[in-house]
Amino acid sequence: MTFFQNFGITTDLAIILVIDLTIAIILLTLMRYLQGWTAKVDSRIELAEKDNFAFGISTAGAIAGLGIVLTGAISGEAADSYIVEAIGMSVYGLFGLLLIKLGRYFHDKVALNELNKNEQILKGNISVAIVDACAAIATAIIIRAVLVWAEDLTLDTFIAIFSAFAISQLMLVLLTRFREFRYAKRNQDASMQDALVQGHTAVAIRHSGYMLAMALSFNAASHFIIYNPQAYIANLVGWFIFSIIMLVTLSVLIKIVKKLVLSKIHLAQEVEQQHNIGIATVELAISVAVALILTSLMY
Repeated sequence: MTFFQNFGITTDLAIILVIDLTIAIILLTLMRYLQGWTAKVDSRIELAEKDNFAFGISTAGAIAGLGIVLTGAISGEAADSYIVEAIGMSVYGLFGLLLIKLGRYFHDKVALNELNKNEQILKGNISVAIVDACAAIATAIIIRAVLVWAEDLTLDTFIAIFSAFAISQLMLVLLTRFREFRYAKRNQDASMQDALVQGHTAVAIRHSGYMLAMALSFNAASHFIIYNPQAYIANLVGWFIFSIIMLVTLSVLIKIVKKLVLSKIHLAQEVEQQHNIGIATVELAISVAVALILTSLMY
């Protein structure tokens, strides 16, 4: 262990790292099979025999999301014993997995209430799969921020985590409704969800960019809201107010930056009418870039 000790890695720390990594691998594997169990299909058949790209994209989003959540569980000080470390990692990991599944269920039933997500993905709908995967990743980014924000392993901790999670899901719904309103206004009251059902990949990519940006901006709240495990109402109000401020600020900044970076390009026409995936991807990149810059300025 002399080689590792030169880098400040003790025997105890190495064992803890192995414990965390082992549990993380088990949970990531579990997430892959949960995808199939949730949709009541064999994930191997969907991925390898039917070559269902949409199912693969959806599964990739779930696995990536869980990986993001697990980084929040791993970060922080090591526990006093190997057993406590294993329990803490397992509990946080399983709780994060549960919140991801809950978030996706809420997103399916409330945000995307006009379509059957599982049915569309099993049919191979890439557009719906992209939105589903990015919704899972966005939810995971938020869960990770809350895990880092909260402390200890008590009932109050989980209540605080769930409170912030609930606010984040409300923000995703509000964001979706606003994007739907904007889409309908530009397209003779057409439904954005119908566009996704029809396989409108460009719209899916652009909307995914907004979801990821919102999640990243939500992350900044953990640096401003003081963690008080028993201040249930204060936590809810704090996350809600800060989320609204960040969502409005982010929307304004993204609009300004897109006007400058993509000047002389009719974005609505290119993305919504001509299905220009390239421009939609640039819009996604701009949304994420603005969110990253905005949140980094607040650390």
